[in-house]
Amino acid sequence: MHFLGIDWVGVNAENGRKLLLSLIFIAVIVGGGIGLRALVGLVLNRTDHSTLQTKFWTRQGISLLAAVLLVLGLLSIWFNDPARLATAFGLMSAGLAFALQQVVTSVAGYFVILRGSTFTVGDRITMGGVRGDVLRLGFIQTTIMEMGQPPAVQGSSPAMWVRSRQFTGRIVTVSNAQIFSEPVFNYTRDFPFIWEEMSIPITYEADRSKVEAIMLTAAKRHVIGPHEVVQG
Repeated sequence: MHFLGIDWVGVNAENGRKLLLSLIFIAVIVGGGIGLRALVGLVLNRTDHSTLQTKFWTRQGISLLAAVLLVLGLLSIWFNDPARLATAFGLMSAGLAFALQQVVTSVAGYFVILRGSTFTVGDRITMGGVRGDVLRLGFIQTTIMEMGQPPAVQGSSPAMWVRSRQFTGRIVTVSNAQIFSEPVFNYTRDFPFIWEEMSIPITYEADRSKVEAIMLTAAKRHVIGPHEVVQG
């Protein structure tokens, strides 16, 4: 394109047409994805655990499908020659792998989490030193509602002021790349309960048999039976 006495490199009618087509294609894919996600929210409007899980994974599938269609569509628009496409894809992959190592690792971690069923939304986990309930699982980051730490680890970083298993009010985002460098503890994936240890000090002069009887009576009164755990 010749403008103001200058030959502008790469600016021509063909590239302008491709740019306009790309913008329209992106708008259609993004708008369609938002519409489908909203439709899923309207159809699956119940609040039980099974429905919430179905809604989450359906939306994740829509996001993945939209991302794949977006990449394939843009590549098809700009690189109609297979030889040029292979060369450009190789150079782009090498550049991205070098410049965006953490991002690429995080995206890989996302697929590992999905494939390995490491955790899902609603699970209580410890990941990257953060303990809490998973609120959202994204391509790059996992969002966690942080919980307090027991007194034994109160001095660990970051600073914590809540001593019991109550939410601190902080929303923490953790990179998905953490699953490759640190263990992920899932408290609720296969069994919705965790073991709890309670220390009850008694004196040496106390009647231990009576203390044991009182504790067993209280436990039988308040805990649920094995058949109720299976039903739940």
